[in-house]
Amino acid sequence: MQSDRKAVRENWGSRLGFVLAAAGSAIGLGNVWRFPYVLGENGGFAFLLVYLCCVVLIGLPIMGAEMVIGRGSRRNPFGAFKALLPGSAWWLVGAIGIVTGVIILSYYNVVAGWTLAYLFRSLTGLVSGFTGPDSAELAYESFVSDSAQVVIYLFLFAVLGILVVAQGVKGGIERWAKILMPTLFLLLLLLIGRSLTLEGSGDGLAFLFAPDFSKINGDVILMAMGQAFYSLSLGMGVMITYGSYLDNRTNIFSSAGTVAGLDALIAVLAGVAIFPAVFAMGMEPSSGFGLTYQVLPMVFAKLPLSDVLSSLFFLLLTIAALTSAISLLEVMVSFATDELHWTRARATIIMAAFAFVVGVPSALSFGVWSDVTVFGLGFFGVADYITANVLLPLGGIGIAVFAGWAWGRGVKQEILLGSNQETLYYVWLWSVRILAPIAVALILIFNFV
Repeated sequence: MQSDRKAVRENWGSRLGFVLAAAGSAIGLGNVWRFPYVLGENGGFAFLLVYLCCVVLIGLPIMGAEMVIGRGSRRNPFGAFKALLPGSAWWLVGAIGIVTGVIILSYYNVVAGWTLAYLFRSLTGLVSGFTGPDSAELAYESFVSDSAQVVIYLFLFAVLGILVVAQGVKGGIERWAKILMPTLFLLLLLLIGRSLTLEGSGDGLAFLFAPDFSKINGDVILMAMGQAFYSLSLGMGVMITYGSYLDNRTNIFSSAGTVAGLDALIAVLAGVAIFPAVFAMGMEPSSGFGLTYQVLPMVFAKLPLSDVLSSLFFLLLTIAALTSAISLLEVMVSFATDELHWTRARATIIMAAFAFVVGVPSALSFGVWSDVTVFGLGFFGVADYITANVLLPLGGIGIAVFAGWAWGRGVKQEILLGSNQETLYYVWLWSVRILAPIAVALILIFNFV
């Protein structure tokens, strides 16, 4: 049965295509605004070293586990656990991953829609019209509270995801990853080139990279552990799904390492593109949406060719958002084609429509439903809190325990396909058995402390 599934399932056309698609999934909006700020606020280069250690000890073991589960089963996250251990309750881990992916995609598309809107506004001269911080803030608040506009851009971004995923793994996701990821890298280099030529940009580099080991404490280490886990798209079924399209020649160890390395590299480069300009213009490096939609537009407004620079930046953000969104949509589509036996076209349209409908309350939570709260949080906040603090860590722990303890001998046979690195296998095995689940459990506990 398993060999039959492997014979008929679509594969990636090349290792490069897989790596770019997987890296695109990991490289999202959070890499561009959150990671550089966390890096600067928590010790600069010292935090970067801690983060990279956490990637190696936590992120890579779980990523490898997800990829090997996907390739070993040739199924979506739900079907993967059923195929590898029939009759057990481990399919619940896959179900958690799919549910998590649906919820994340629903509200992620909302923010991606904002980015798409700012791209259009930059192309039509929005940024050059800003005269001060108040005008940028008012423009942002006016937009997100306009529920009709937000839902329209949510819909438009969802359509972009449909157009890519409906074309299949090789003809859609891989083909576009080979176009979008190099474009993202080129845009980053262009913005870095402009940012570093500004007078006072050195303060931004110092904010990012000046090592301050005195800031490294238990809380910062936990923060680095969480960043390593969340930034690699783990626990949401993506790497299981993408792994299910790998052939037996692919070296999972080197592929996972390359994906993680690209993710960290792009996050650092985004910081080099953004923060020297922020400091050069005398702005505050605030975190989150405020940086992206209020501070940076004002930075661009003070520069020559402000609309061109703003357009390039929001194009970069839109690409980062799209590569992540299509990976989440593919998890849902893979489930529908495997388990419900739908055609890819039907699965893509229905699942994207479902994520759109689920995302509408999050879109409205900044506008007409802003007064509707659950435990003090709007729909957007609830969706983000549940996934980040509960579902993702639970999924990560389940994946690590399954690969490290429950699967048995099959995991060694599968992960060594395309690689004879048996010593590295045992390092990975004990990392995924001991270090990774303990670390993710600490993240789960830390989220509630």
